[in-house]
Amino acid sequence: MKWLRVMALAALLCGAVLLGRDAYLHAKADLANLLIRRAWEVSLTTGKPERPWRWADTYPVARLRIPRLGYDESVLEGATPRTLAFGPARLLAGARFGERGNVAIAGHRTSWFRELEKVEVGDDIELEWFDAKGEVHRKSYSADSIRIVDAADLKLTSTGDELTLVTCYPFGARPTSPQRFLVVAEPRRELAGTKDQ
Repeated sequence: MKWLRVMALAALLCGAVLLGRDAYLHAKADLANLLIRRAWEVSLTTGKPERPWRWADTYPVARLRIPRLGYDESVLEGATPRTLAFGPARLLAGARFGERGNVAIAGHRTSWFRELEKVEVGDDIELEWFDAKGEVHRKSYSADSIRIVDAADLKLTSTGDELTLVTCYPFGARPTSPQRFLVVAEPRRELAGTKDQ
């Protein structure tokens, strides 16, 4: 009978540790998101990149919205595994914001870009960024196509003016994902308060 009590106590202790770890990770993610949003607001005011915390190796460079889905996230610079843990990020292989070409943004399919599963052709996608002079620009795009491609066939270069959102496919928590889910959007118009690019 005594060993049964010890086993029950050990199980309760393990459960408490796992719940505490989960609560800690969620609190850390919420705090990081809050600091990233604050850094974006500071960047809009100063016109200069602001790191969300002193030792961060990235900073917010844009804000991405999909109004129909209520999606609104800051976009970080440089899509590395470390950066993608904190939010969607600009792929360095694509064009810079405001440049002609394909601006590509990547995000995890299980978190930041889970909502892409609900995007439909024709959806508005809004992008806000600031240029080297510190001027804020806003542009509206329209989801033009939704494609699934093999990761080896992913090409992000374009001579046109496109926005591509990229995540792994299929959605969910499968350990491997040889395919990529792409939402390719064409520019619709400049939004109020900005000048033409």
